[in-house]
Amino acid sequence: MPGGRSYARGVIISDHAGLLFVHVQQTGGAAVAARLGELLPDARSLPGVDRHATLGQLLRAEPGLASYWTFGLVRNPWARAWSWYRHVERVRTAARPDAGADASASPGEATERRQQFLVEVGETCPDFESFVMRGLGEYQRLQTPQLRYLTTRGRRADLIGRQETLEADLRAAVARLGLPWTPLPERPAEDPEAYRPAYTEAMRRRVEAVFARDVATFGYEF
Repeated sequence: MPGGRSYARGVIISDHAGLLFVHVQQTGGAAVAARLGELLPDARSLPGVDRHATLGQLLRAEPGLASYWTFGLVRNPWARAWSWYRHVERVRTAARPDAGADASASPGEATERRQQFLVEVGETCPDFESFVMRGLGEYQRLQTPQLRYLTTRGRRADLIGRQETLEADLRAAVARLGLPWTPLPERPAEDPEAYRPAYTEAMRRRVEAVFARDVATFGYEF
């Protein structure tokens, strides 16, 4: 993938392939975007639109995308909340004055806004329990159902894959586009149930209530 493309970890559009990839946060979408960027020379994003925009936001910004073959990924809500909190912690740690950040780095405006948001969440929710019990109620972005990212009135993503089966689902998408496939780069093995010890019963119920639509639609269980 050519370096420096702004879509590298977000929404992907290919006019030649008639493709729209919607990137739901913390679902493995960065790996999908990277692979599509390698395979689609005309891959682009939408300037001024958040890289994690919902399908509805994308179609309002560019109505012609309604006819594009659309896909995205979802993830077990309990695992996703844990992954999101860990991401918040990494960003907050990197933002500390003593973290040794490169002062010459110049993140884009949108990236800086995202980082500021994550730092704010980390300061408001200093541990995972407060992230779940308080943050999921206080921050709209954290409580948005994954289903909302991939559906809008009269339109639903054509393929909704899962982080748990990311490679197989991406391979199916690539085959649908008639593109060549090679396995994704190997990544360190992760315990798919590593999130479980981080939860109390009250936290488990809280995530289930906030993401009830995802749990019901995709059949996820704790």
